[in-house]
Amino acid sequence: LIRTTMRFLLLGLLFVLVGGVDKNNFKTCDQSSFCRRCRKVEPDNSPFEVQLGTTKIFPDHITVDVVNKENQHVFSLKVVGLKGKKFHVEVDEKAPLKARYRVVDALKVPPATEGVTVKKDEGSIVVECAGNRAVIVAAPFRIDFFHGESLVVSANAKGLMKFEHLRKKSEPIAAAVEEAGEVAAPAENDVEPRNEEEDPGAWEENFKSHHDSKPNGPEAVALDFTFPQAEVLFGIPEHADSFALKPTLGSEPYRLYNLDVFEYELDSPMALYGSIPVIYGHGEGNTAGVYWQNAAETWVDVYNANAKKNVMSSIVNFVSGSRQAADPPAAHFMSESGIMDYFILLGPTPMDTFTQYTDLTGVAPLPQTFALGYHQSRWNYNDENDVASVHDKFDEHDIPVDTIWLDIEYTDAKKYFTWDNHKFPHPLEMIRNLTERGRHLTIIIDPHIKRDGGYFFHNDCTDRGYYVKNKDGRDYEGWCWPGAASYADFFNPEVRKYYADQYQLDKFDTTTADVMLWNDMNEPSVFNGPEVTMLKDNIHFGDWEHRDVHNLYGHMHVIGTFEGLVRRSGGAQRPFILSRAHFAGTQRFAAIWTGDNFAEWGHLQASVKMCLSEAVAGMSFCGADVGGFFGNPDAELFERWYQAGAFQPFFRAHSHIDTRRREPWLMPEATMLVVRDAIRRRYSYLPFWYTLFYEHERSGRPVMRPLLTHYPLDKETFGIDYEYLLGDILLVHPVLQQGVSKVDVYFPAIDGKKEGDVWYDVDDYRKITTAGFESVPVDNYKIPVYQRGGTIVTKKERVRRAATLMINDPVTFVVALDKEHSARGTLYVDDEKSYNYRDGKYIYLNLEFKNNVLTSRKNDEKANYDTGSWVERIVIVGLEHVPKSATLSVSGEPQSVTLEVNKHGESIVVRKPGVALSRKWSIQLNY
Repeated sequence: LIRTTMRFLLLGLLFVLVGGVDKNNFKTCDQSSFCRRCRKVEPDNSPFEVQLGTTKIFPDHITVDVVNKENQHVFSLKVVGLKGKKFHVEVDEKAPLKARYRVVDALKVPPATEGVTVKKDEGSIVVECAGNRAVIVAAPFRIDFFHGESLVVSANAKGLMKFEHLRKKSEPIAAAVEEAGEVAAPAENDVEPRNEEEDPGAWEENFKSHHDSKPNGPEAVALDFTFPQAEVLFGIPEHADSFALKPTLGSEPYRLYNLDVFEYELDSPMALYGSIPVIYGHGEGNTAGVYWQNAAETWVDVYNANAKKNVMSSIVNFVSGSRQAADPPAAHFMSESGIMDYFILLGPTPMDTFTQYTDLTGVAPLPQTFALGYHQSRWNYNDENDVASVHDKFDEHDIPVDTIWLDIEYTDAKKYFTWDNHKFPHPLEMIRNLTERGRHLTIIIDPHIKRDGGYFFHNDCTDRGYYVKNKDGRDYEGWCWPGAASYADFFNPEVRKYYADQYQLDKFDTTTADVMLWNDMNEPSVFNGPEVTMLKDNIHFGDWEHRDVHNLYGHMHVIGTFEGLVRRSGGAQRPFILSRAHFAGTQRFAAIWTGDNFAEWGHLQASVKMCLSEAVAGMSFCGADVGGFFGNPDAELFERWYQAGAFQPFFRAHSHIDTRRREPWLMPEATMLVVRDAIRRRYSYLPFWYTLFYEHERSGRPVMRPLLTHYPLDKETFGIDYEYLLGDILLVHPVLQQGVSKVDVYFPAIDGKKEGDVWYDVDDYRKITTAGFESVPVDNYKIPVYQRGGTIVTKKERVRRAATLMINDPVTFVVALDKEHSARGTLYVDDEKSYNYRDGKYIYLNLEFKNNVLTSRKNDEKANYDTGSWVERIVIVGLEHVPKSATLSVSGEPQSVTLEVNKHGESIVVRKPGVALSRKWSIQLNY
């Protein structure tokens, strides 16, 4: 009774705080002192100038001083040439009162540098690197970045740069005139502050009942980036908004500040659970990007292009300083603290730019295959019998599933690394019952720690000083699911090690190495904190304020979990972790989902937009709560969401504790059958998904891609965020509208005008040969998915109850021919769970159909894996003529194979070649 009462009290508190997205509980830019100050900077009047005489040249970088002419404060600029068409730029105070925070945990490794050559004249410095250059203009300060001869990004072209130097509060105001180019004297009737110290929130700030002491005073950094060749900007997830960023002048900027938001608002720039500060500008001629490496609260204003103007004339006007044409698109980054630290990604193609970013921050490691299957979750499965019943029902209804999830109610009074012994008295037996049938259990462990004198974790953290501190140096205490709670300081390496230790089987001995983890509430969520999060003047390891590191907290949390799971298996198994909070680089450790969505069509639509934005920001392993977390979906929405989820990277159904139970068999039978079909289709494509994720790890290319990735000249694709590509192979258009009998699928143009690829409907192989919109009928079972001509997809059509049981099943190759009657594809095979593939224990096949011959050969002859999988069927679509027979050759030995022809001639099927995947073979079509 006590637990139940506490749960409803907490739920009531949370709904009071954030229920229905009460915007009064979250700041606007005008309520944020630093955003207010940064946004007031007038354009085209920058006070910053480069002191050319201070230039120092090194093999791979230069340094030079930059001075704010209004207060004579001096900053140090460093420009570094990086391999792979990138520049790294840092601006910091030359002699700060104290060190300013630098993000050090987002990059996978220190980036490889490239040699530079430097030329100077009386007004600029030119830093050349591998055929590209950064031109530093002295006055007013600006840096133009060129890919070859094309200007692709310009920093401070609008003159919005702001760098609030650290100072003592007693310092006279006259010595700290605003770095905005504004005069110190107030204009007549001007009631606005004229410098940052006069702003009422500069040295301390209140929001609702919360006080921020701001011991360092104003310390914001801000800079604008202009993309001269772009027509659209995208990136900076996480927001429930369109993929293409909208202009924000006259409204709220996009906000990057990890927050716990219930029932978040759609079509909004409000902050959500994750923050990845990378933005891209794309036009017909070029794609370029900027990664703004700052973990503090950040706002981003977006300036849109005039789509009607000529791009070349815009560049000429831009470089010459002419204001006759409308400005090209730009983004204005405004961060509360830290240094100015950014990377320029020169492109020139969308894919080049995406991989330049993942070259810096890393990729999602290849997951175990089970993680690509279907996940069944809810808050909460009540007890062991409930778990067993759900488990059995999947088999009873012939629906595959790989993971059952347990939310917070499995614990003893929300004490993590414990079990409720009344509801879950035999956890090991429950886990074994799942694993014996090839399935897994995933449990939740959040970062808030119950303040309970009888709880070992709390006692250890208290005794060892492992908690985040408040401004007075005492353990910070907030309020979350357990009631009174404190928060482990994951920035402390010793704390991360201790946390990782708790996952070891000699400590958490009621789990096994097959139990995976869900790290939720790690923004961090604090129910009674400002904006449902932690106080900014809290103190972390290294004496850094929480304001400096806020967006990194969840990232550091999952690093601790990842280290624990790797050690738990002795490095034998790849971990699976799902995290809600994320930052640049979190993709190296965890998958993410789009948070607490709603059972509503708009949220289904948002799942596509949000995961596309995450994918181009390095976070390929993304999905949404299928069916919606809040509310109760009707049958149609339920069906369409499963169909959409089956073609998104992370596929999990999850729902709130107060929603109706909605396991597939509890829906009407007709709906259950549609859902089963969607899930089974997901499993048939598991070899395709697994290969995509392997290639993502190798190359950094997103798994889920906007159409403009491969059709950069087609302007129609710039605004499309309701369909997408998986790799460069499948085009997916989920049914996202209620009550429709047809959808308009867009087939992109290769040259941006007329010519399109060949596409084949994966259900009936109907061919599409022209670019443009095509009306496609959809019944309950239909989701428009098309395979591009010129590709080969691998499937497994013997769908079993779990992915782990399909490892040695035979494969089907679907060969879709292009206009030249050829096709290529790849297939990756390993043991689907260990890191042995990094030691060469894998098979990576190149498949090619050319001149009526399909061949298979290893991509890497030194690698090998003894798979039991073999070729069962080969489907070839797009042939002009029907062959008479087919001949299989294995190691030079020919033999006849059975050939079947579709009655309408759309496809032929080679049945049971029977050759092992590890063998070298070919099949000749004979006419």
